Amino acid sequence: MRGKMSALLLLVLSAGALLCCADAQAAYNQLPDNYKKGVDMALQQINTYSSIQHHFLFFRDMKKSDIQPGFSVTYIYHHFHLKATKCPRGTADSGKCQFRNDRPLIDCAVCYKMFEDRIEQEPKPYVHCVHRPALTEEMKVDRMNHCNTMSYINGQPSILLVKGTEQ
Repeated sequence: MRGKMSALLLLVLSAGALLCCADAQAAYNQLPDNYKKGVDMALQQINTYSSIQHHFLFFRDMKKSDIQPGFSVTYIYHHFHLKATKCPRGTADSGKCQFRNDRPLIDCAVCYKMFEDRIEQEPKPYVHCVHRPALTEEMKVDRMNHCNTMSYINGQPSILLVKGTEQ
């Protein structure tokens, strides 16, 4: 009887771990392609820091918005969280990485200009990511100011004033 209970418990825990991993990938997979590119850009920047030891994955949206002034141009703003996984930094196949719950989230804000389906290099894409405990109100204001300045060209509305999605 004890052996059957242990086997059942192991099966339930394994299924939960698989669902956790599937949910992590599902959140990213549900993003529109234009927003995935910004998440990828942030993850690439995070992985350049030698102090980062774990593989990070997209965790959840906080806010996203865009302006489409025409001529195949889109200005994107995306505020989201990344979460550490149990996989080491640089893991190529992150499909099996499980989230860690003992590390702080990384809070990211990105804004960039897209032409057709490519991120433009001018104006320079903005990526600001910081561990949540270190995020200050001043940093939040600086992020908004930077992104508003980037998108406010020739009388276009501010990217952060456009109605987006908040969660």
